[in-house]
Amino acid sequence: MIDWKSINTVLLDMDGTLLDLHFDSHFWLEHLPRRYAELHKLERSTVEADLIAQIMSEKGQLNWYSLDYWSERFKVDIPALKREIQHLIGFRVDALDFLQWLKLAHPRVILATNADRKSLALKLPLTGLDQYVDLIFSSSDIGIPKEDQGYWHALMDVEPFDPKTTLLIDDNESVLASAKQFGIAQLITISQPDSQSPQRQMTEFPAVNRFAELQPVNKP
Repeated sequence: MIDWKSINTVLLDMDGTLLDLHFDSHFWLEHLPRRYAELHKLERSTVEADLIAQIMSEKGQLNWYSLDYWSERFKVDIPALKREIQHLIGFRVDALDFLQWLKLAHPRVILATNADRKSLALKLPLTGLDQYVDLIFSSSDIGIPKEDQGYWHALMDVEPFDPKTTLLIDDNESVLASAKQFGIAQLITISQPDSQSPQRQMTEFPAVNRFAELQPVNKP
């Protein structure tokens, strides 16, 4: 699927691409509503739908990814609550193998993420993901999410790359559409970002579940 000889830069998303999205799905849809109700002395059944509706109202915006924003809005310590279930943080199937292979294959590898720095501070020490990338570029550093063209222009300013020789792998198809508009040539999505949810059957972009599907048979 990928002509690796033509790829100089690999842009990788984190949550749902390299890391199993189950941690985040479980946190926002299950753990947070339960703990929010406990901390505010409310019945979960009375607050859960409203809580999730508030979260979904910010989808695709910078606030969606900001732990500080949600801590303030819900009056709870979101990073502390995330640490309560940090044992669920882990790589997707064969993601670590893929990162190790990329290190041997020598393209420039950039973690291009919407995760804010507090999310990174939680997940990077637990996974060691930062050891396999050349640069971490967070939307929180520039105040622009990946869904916006400004993100790619800002990344280009920090890390000049040729869109024609760049591969982006991301589970978020709105992000991939933005990258396509910017001119990034190779775009791949993930068919099962959350290991505990069914695989997506219809995607706008070519999809893989295992990264081995992208690697040459004769690896370096």
